[in-house]
Amino acid sequence: MTGSTSPHLPGKLGNPDLTLATDPRLDPALLPAVAGMDEALDAPPAVGPDSSYEEVVAYAAAMEAEVDQIYPEIFGALPAVPGVRRRTEMIEGVDGNDIALFIHEPVDRDDRDGVLPGILHTHGGGMVMCAAADPQYVRWRDELAATGLCVVGVEFRNGAGKLGDHPFPAGLNDCATGTRWTYRNRDALGISHIVVSGESGGGNLCLAVALKAKREGWIDEIAGVYSCCPYIAGAYDPAPQELVSWRENGGYQLDPAMCQALVKVYDPSGEHVHDPLAWPYQAAVEDLVGLPPHTVSVNELDPLRDEGLIYARRLMAAGVRTASRTVNGTHHGGDTDNLVELPHVYRATIRDMQAFAASLG
Repeated sequence: MTGSTSPHLPGKLGNPDLTLATDPRLDPALLPAVAGMDEALDAPPAVGPDSSYEEVVAYAAAMEAEVDQIYPEIFGALPAVPGVRRRTEMIEGVDGNDIALFIHEPVDRDDRDGVLPGILHTHGGGMVMCAAADPQYVRWRDELAATGLCVVGVEFRNGAGKLGDHPFPAGLNDCATGTRWTYRNRDALGISHIVVSGESGGGNLCLAVALKAKREGWIDEIAGVYSCCPYIAGAYDPAPQELVSWRENGGYQLDPAMCQALVKVYDPSGEHVHDPLAWPYQAAVEDLVGLPPHTVSVNELDPLRDEGLIYARRLMAAGVRTASRTVNGTHHGGDTDNLVELPHVYRATIRDMQAFAASLG
């Protein structure tokens, strides 16, 4: 019957009163983290479809400030990852801007034979907030480097917050510049090949870098793409009907108004709503033909889950070597953010990424 629900359907499809904390699919180990994040994200002001650009930029900046209160405390209390060294390179972007590249590598790499696979990392934050220098992303790159990778994190311009206000395509251009610099300097870096990888907004950017590289004729500089929980649809209020995960998981830390507000921060006029470089979900199968191997990783309880899965299916239809994985029991970014609560799940994603990068050499 139309409008009916069933207890056999997952999430809010079966029970519209569920929350992330009460959804029986959630790994119970995540409950403390879920409660803490929900409390923090209550603070930013409400936004809606009629909010101005200035209002949504302020919203994103306020959200960033709240997130910045959480991760330093969590990751600052952890012991350092052993066997990793870091350095910073400054390069110039296409707009004459400075871009910091954070390079992480094993301390014993000089004792290793040959070169290492490389990861170009684009951090999360909806392309509009957070920073590569934030502790959760420093830790992520350290953990990857400890597996025998050389990891380069790009400090790209954001749509809002401490690295804003720079709408599309500023951040994408910086990520592309970082990718090309890493490729040109691969011998000096001791890198055999490059995988572009990111999570959430960074999952958008790593996919978009590959699309941009194909358009501009330098796709051979990218050996592979590994995208986690990508934020790529560009339309959330309402979301496209085929994105069932929004009806199943909507409101599980991400809600339509929040995501639509961040869309406006990234693309203020909406003129890029159908541009795959801004929103890779808009890419047609023919846009994907000839891309390098991809892995798309999604989270079971993520409202964004299905946009990643549908993108992976399009890649397959285009003949791209594609793997996809669903991390069950986790919400948006639950496997990439929650090292303390789910270390085995966090490191399973690290290992999968390392194996993917190594397989392309």
